[in-house]
Formats: sequence, C-alpha cells, structure tokens
Amino acid sequence: MQILISWPAGHLTATLDDTPTARSLGKALPLASTARTWGEEVYFDTGVRVPRETTARQVVEAGTVAFWTDGDALALPYGPTPISRGDECRLASPCNVLGRLDGDHRLLATVRDGDPVRVELVTG
Repeated sequence: MQILISWPAGHLTATLDDTPTARSLGKALPLASTARTWGEEVYFDTGVRVPRETTARQVVEAGTVAFWTDGDALALPYGPTPISRGDECRLASPCNVLGRLDGDHRLLATVRDGDPVRVELVTG
C-alpha cells in the first residue's frame, strides 16, 4: 500500500508493509490532521486506535513510518529527537513500524508545528 502525506510546504509518499496497523490506517484514509514536531520528528493524530504489535520498536531508521500507539498518531522521524542518543531516531515509546518514506525524508524538515497535514491512499 502506498500513501501520500502532504503539508503546505511539500509532500512525500510512503510504502507501507502489510501489517494489522497499516490495514487499520488504510481503512481510515483519507484523513486530515495537525502536525506536531518533536526534535526531528513529525507526528500527528490519526483517530485510529490499535494495539502495540510485538514487533514495535523505539529506535528506528530515519524515514521510517511508525505508528505511536500511546498517542494514536503517525510518527515520522527524520533525525534525532530530544531523547535520542547520538544521531539515532529514538521515538517517545515503542511504535508499530508500518513502512518507509519514499524519496528524501529530510523534506519533513519543512513541516512546521501546527501545519495542516493530509494523508490519503495513492491509487494507481
């Protein structure tokens, strides 16, 4: 499944793996939300409630599409967060890993706290 994430200054697509959380998110699309930033991470509420998967991870690679079950939010890290050690991407708590951003994840640096965000399915 591929999704499009857009905000006023840009957009990125992401390719999601076939996971229970990705399927739940897909059913909720399209969705509109408000971006929040935390260090070099963008996250936003989805209105989707899912349990934490057994494969949930707290430290992920930049460009990972993660689902923060504690906040019902998509988490998109592109660099260190306030709790990172060194250059790692450390999320607030273990998150379900959904897939990867396509293209340059550093584009997320153009997202401002409070920006409107839209997520929709890419149909081919």
